[in-house]
Amino acid sequence: MKFCNKYEELMQELGQKKLPCIGCRKLRNILESCRKQQNNGDGISNGASQNPCPVCDGTFFPLLLKEMSAVVRFFNKRAQILLDRHLASGCSKCFVWLEDRLVGNQITLIQECDNLVAYATINAIAMRRILKKYDKIHYSKQGQDFKSRSQNMQIEILQSPWLYELMAFHINLRDSNTDKLNASALLEGCSLVFNDAKPSLSIELVDLVKLDIHLTCSICLDTLFDPVSLSCGHFFCYMCACKAGSVSIIDGLKAAYPHKKCPVCREGGVYESAVYLEELHVLLKRSCPEYWEERRKLEKAERVQQAKEHWQSQAARFMGI
Repeated sequence: MKFCNKYEELMQELGQKKLPCIGCRKLRNILESCRKQQNNGDGISNGASQNPCPVCDGTFFPLLLKEMSAVVRFFNKRAQILLDRHLASGCSKCFVWLEDRLVGNQITLIQECDNLVAYATINAIAMRRILKKYDKIHYSKQGQDFKSRSQNMQIEILQSPWLYELMAFHINLRDSNTDKLNASALLEGCSLVFNDAKPSLSIELVDLVKLDIHLTCSICLDTLFDPVSLSCGHFFCYMCACKAGSVSIIDGLKAAYPHKKCPVCREGGVYESAVYLEELHVLLKRSCPEYWEERRKLEKAERVQQAKEHWQSQAARFMGI
């Protein structure tokens, strides 16, 4: 129960109001109840088994799925609000600038970024530990299989594109600020690294959890330019994703048909909820200026041509030609 106590303490520290979280105690109680029934001979027998557990599968996995889905939704929403403030433009940018001057908002932003990453990390660890406990009690690999499927179910929070955006945001804010902001130990090692001229985001979190996110497009096999993440979690250049979805850059990815599949995992219906990785785009633009300028020039002609064809077709349709 030590981890449950630590988990609850950390969740309380992260927010004054109750945040969506994994009910560690409730899930552990379900497993302990199952263990007792097994010992009494009422449940499944000891030994390796891949069969569903008649005692707890009807409550354990549905409850974990429900709670982790709520955690991921909350995290994605909070991260999006934070990044929208940082990337505000027009009138919104003026209000944000004024608030920065009045209350030192950059400090607030970096602290909230730290808190969100800590929130994602502790919940990811909690899910891994409770699934490991499930496998230990049932002598099975169903917990491990559930974790492997969690990306497709969009509940693997450490593979959320919004987490990668927060990492890029942290690096951008840290490198662009002349007055060094105090970062938490959690994000201190967050960095953009290059291996054989290929960039990747790297961070080592607590409990030996290390993330290495390769920033190479799986279609053009080059460094991401104007990156987007499909709902399945795979990254592409925006123009590459548009070609894969058979849509023009004018219509955008939301115009892709539901049957269009991800070029990597072949999952369908992944274009409508694509996330535009603006902070990551800013980071790559600063870190690879020569490549970025060369790529911009190469794509400019194609973008102009697509725009021209789009408006010509619209004009022809309007004229009834």
